[in-house]
Amino acid sequence: MEKTKVLFVSQEITPYLPENEMSGIGRYLPQGIQEKGKEIRTFMPRYGCINERRNQLHEVIRLSGMNLIIDDTDHPLIIKVASIQAARMQVYFIDNEDYFHRKEVLVDKDGNGFEDNDERAIFFARGVLETVKKLRWAPDVVHCQGWFTGLVPLYLKKSFNEDPLFMDTKVIFSIYDDEFPTKFSDKFQEKSIIDGIGKEDVSILEDASYVSLHKLAIDQCDAIIMGSPKVNEEVLAYAKASGKTFMEYKNKDEYISAYSDLYDELVAK
Repeated sequence: MEKTKVLFVSQEITPYLPENEMSGIGRYLPQGIQEKGKEIRTFMPRYGCINERRNQLHEVIRLSGMNLIIDDTDHPLIIKVASIQAARMQVYFIDNEDYFHRKEVLVDKDGNGFEDNDERAIFFARGVLETVKKLRWAPDVVHCQGWFTGLVPLYLKKSFNEDPLFMDTKVIFSIYDDEFPTKFSDKFQEKSIIDGIGKEDVSILEDASYVSLHKLAIDQCDAIIMGSPKVNEEVLAYAKASGKTFMEYKNKDEYISAYSDLYDELVAK
């Protein structure tokens, strides 16, 4: 029997970013799932605060070099990779000079989201899926963690769904306590439209905010996980009312086994 393939699309992973609940899960979940006999790939953004020399990142030339057009502008997609030796796992990084070379991660030093966070999220989501296509690797499950991955379920279900690699892929979205108050750009809805996606698919982004991006992800995914013990209440209520498979928060001793069982359950459907 073939191994189940799980693609992790993560907003944060330690040791590349400081350890917190999300970055810790980003680091230890893939390792735990691999140790349970599944095949994994892991992606995160190459934020400017990540020291490339210390973490031994290097560019994967065969995967780099594509341009992604966002809002009529070409943005080169650079793919880098590093290894976490203790976990025997690789992490792929989505990089671009315009979007990921600033020192802060997703909010400025005053806690406000960057004006181009909409484009950064679009670039990251598309960059991951285009790279997985180039790898010719067909994931059974895609597990998205954090708001920055919120467009991945939409793009998988509506734009990349004709690709044989993704036709049977199940998508899980984990909600965390990573809220910020800033609204997204008024053009987020328009910019997010790519082949296979109509305005009606992203109508919820007309008033683009942290909450509406979560609702969009919930609408398009197959299962939702509560990744933090406390999350935005409106998002939580929406997830529970969606009728999708919903998993309550699991602590660090429970989550690897619980998530692995959920992957098996979704793949068997």
